[in-house]
Amino acid sequence: MFANVLRYAVELEELTANPLDRLSWKPPKVSETVDRRVVVNPRQARELLTAVTYVGWQRRGPHARGQRLMALYACMYFAALRPAEAVALRRQDCYLPETGWGLLTLEKSRPEVNQRWTDTASAHEERGLKHRPAAETRRVPIPPEMVAILREHIDIFGVAPDGRIFSSDRGHIVASTAISDVWSEARTRALTPAQVASPLAGRPYDLRHAAVSLWLNAGVPATEVAERAGHSVEVLLRVYAKCLDDGEAVANKRIDAALQAA
Repeated sequence: MFANVLRYAVELEELTANPLDRLSWKPPKVSETVDRRVVVNPRQARELLTAVTYVGWQRRGPHARGQRLMALYACMYFAALRPAEAVALRRQDCYLPETGWGLLTLEKSRPEVNQRWTDTASAHEERGLKHRPAAETRRVPIPPEMVAILREHIDIFGVAPDGRIFSSDRGHIVASTAISDVWSEARTRALTPAQVASPLAGRPYDLRHAAVSLWLNAGVPATEVAERAGHSVEVLLRVYAKCLDDGEAVANKRIDAALQAA
């Protein structure tokens, strides 16, 4: 952003040259691959979701703060939604049958931005889906367990006037700080001290990483995983390369077989 401002100042002739061009320093490279240490297994994920429901139960009325958010975290794990996609999820986006698999048809995202840069008083700006044209949707089938979680959440908490499934106890859009704070406390309840000190599920976003890793390791074709997660196949395989189980062992067996056949 700052570099763009400087370039624009040069175009307006407010500056004679861009001072950044004189710098030889380059930012360090950042790894694009997911650290497999952050990925929880299904048992750990369910234990964390259960722990979320206990967060805040001593301080709030009939329903704990965490209870309102459990289904939101479940969307990140069972459907690999990004936090901003989960926050924007509406009842009309969901097919939730009494039995069997359901379906989410994602249309909107509500990333949290500085209020000074929005046209509304809200800190969440409504946008289309990431990496997709503005009007394009993304279909994500969800297992019966996730269907049941969403149905129960809607029965207990209802929906906002605009159909949003998740909101604060005052009806506002769920803030990123609330999502992070509840998750942080849930980790201390569900994980061992050593695990809490580790990167394991350190952020709510790591539930999405766990979902995509689970699908890939279950043998779901990369094209289907990419479609559900909202990635290109190229980005998917690059980002999750280190989360594929037994890749080294399989490669060793194949090399052994080739050497024996030679």
